[in-house]
Amino acid sequence: MLDNLFGKTFENDSVAVIGLGRFGSAVADSLTSMGHEVLGIDSNSANVQQWVDRLTHVAQADSTDVRALRQLGVDQFRHVVVSIGTDLEASVLTVLALQEIGVPDIWAKALSKRHGLILERTGAHHVVYPETSMGERVAHLVTGKMFEFIEFDDGFAIASTHAPKRIHDKTLADSGVHTHYGVTIVGVKRTHEDFIYAKPETLIHPGDILIVAGETKRVEKFAAAKG
Repeated sequence: MLDNLFGKTFENDSVAVIGLGRFGSAVADSLTSMGHEVLGIDSNSANVQQWVDRLTHVAQADSTDVRALRQLGVDQFRHVVVSIGTDLEASVLTVLALQEIGVPDIWAKALSKRHGLILERTGAHHVVYPETSMGERVAHLVTGKMFEFIEFDDGFAIASTHAPKRIHDKTLADSGVHTHYGVTIVGVKRTHEDFIYAKPETLIHPGDILIVAGETKRVEKFAAAKG
């Protein structure tokens, strides 16, 4: 293992976050809260100073420079998040540099579909579209039909929504939810009660909030059902 400027070997669950803007800072902060060791890297000294006392390690560096990444020990990391903002060239060149030093799991933020396609072809293993994803999530929540909505890349979604009237006072086995809507009820949440993992004998009460999983359009259809 090569020595680095921090003089240590990083653990397998450590994460390097490159770009400490709004998105990168949120990712780094959440990872730290979850107990992970985080190396934050940014070319902007002000961003670096802001996180000196909040992350495990912080460094100001040019992330497109392979030598600089090796000196910081980024080649030891299994997971690296590239959250560079509007500088598309730096974003792509950073992914290329990470690919060159052999990082096995590269996550990259994209500002557009074209940007994301370039990142994928450059070597990013996962491309995230935070603004698009948030816009879609808000669109689903703003109508009040869902309390939470998460969509995955393969057209699969999980949502929480009110139980439609047609299945009130019925067990899941008798409700025909999967047959009628093509979705699966994962769990049930009631006011002032613990989460209930759904079983065929689970009885649905008026006011229950259901955790639903399935194809996105089917989940949307179920959440829109009133009767």
